Amino acid sequence: MADVSFPARALPGEKRRGLATRMCRLALIGAVLVVAACGLPRSGPTKKEIMSGDVAKGGTTNIVNVTDHVNRAANFAPSYGFSSDFRSAGQVGADTIRPGDVLGLSIWENVDDGLLASMGSSSTALEQLQVDSNGYIFVPYAGRVRAAGNTPEELRQLITSQLETQTPDPQVMVTRLAGDGATVSVMGRINAQGVYPIERPTRTLSAMLARAGGVAIDPEVAVVTVKRGNASGKVWMRDLYGSSRNDIALRPGDVILVEEDQRSFTALGALGGQTKVPLGDEQISAIESIAMVGGLSSPLADPKGVFIFRDEPGSVARAVLGRNVVGSQRMAYVLDLTQPDGLFLARDFMIRDGDTVYVTEAPFVQWQKSIRSITTTTAEIGTTGRAFE
Repeated sequence: MADVSFPARALPGEKRRGLATRMCRLALIGAVLVVAACGLPRSGPTKKEIMSGDVAKGGTTNIVNVTDHVNRAANFAPSYGFSSDFRSAGQVGADTIRPGDVLGLSIWENVDDGLLASMGSSSTALEQLQVDSNGYIFVPYAGRVRAAGNTPEELRQLITSQLETQTPDPQVMVTRLAGDGATVSVMGRINAQGVYPIERPTRTLSAMLARAGGVAIDPEVAVVTVKRGNASGKVWMRDLYGSSRNDIALRPGDVILVEEDQRSFTALGALGGQTKVPLGDEQISAIESIAMVGGLSSPLADPKGVFIFRDEPGSVARAVLGRNVVGSQRMAYVLDLTQPDGLFLARDFMIRDGDTVYVTEAPFVQWQKSIRSITTTTAEIGTTGRAFE
């Protein structure tokens, strides 16, 4: 059979230009379809992409559809409060002498020429005697006397017994001049930061905060932390004054820190706003968290793809999953707001500190973006094609 093909250059000029235009259009449309499949802008992963990361499919995240059982198992609120060690600690005796305290002694002797008194004087004043780090003071003719752990009266009796073997009927008076040995540090959002002695009126947490001028922020968002050695505890300011069991006795060396509550959650995806939102002192539900950032974005959001991401402690994860797991678990809770009870489940699901609330885009959104991209590009190609004609 005779070969009837002919090179494109043999075509008439008008047909050659038309063929080039059609080929250009096809190539560009193909490129647009590829971009539409994987390169169009979006607010984050799709629901299908998140679901593919489930542990059951070889991923690292436990995907859990929220039910009444899940709400009961997951809705625990980590509460602030002091441990039994803090609550059971007794109050510091305001008169107990401690290392670092400064004492004053006055000693009377029942002779004209005593051990300590100068000629013509029956009394001797020993001022600014600081209790050393081991708890001792030095008293002439009595030697090193242990002061720490004693009250001024007990120390008076101890010094008297040491001196009465050397001078007849000595009379001793002990005064606690400064209580630097029993102090706490108060810092943070407080009106008068500083180091304060534990005195009779300031032996409890609330009294010490009042002594430091009170908090400098709204008490409703104030959190008080007490650090004692390697242990620490914290309490809401309102709970400190609402329950006497939280008004703990202070110990020497305590550090009291007042801060504004830093708990928050992050809102991302097809929402009215994408931001970090403070939780404050309220219990916030999933439906309230969505409302706080402007609700679902009507043109974009998939109400079947509302996710709450969090790291769940092992005890809670075991209750939610109904199986044994070790250690904390990555959890992605799924809410479907189109279900008859979807809004109720979202109302009962509590948001916790560090949660990420993410709403996926509806499947048709990417399709619309693809169509708009193709339409726009086709119009541009038409313009380019007419330039060839």
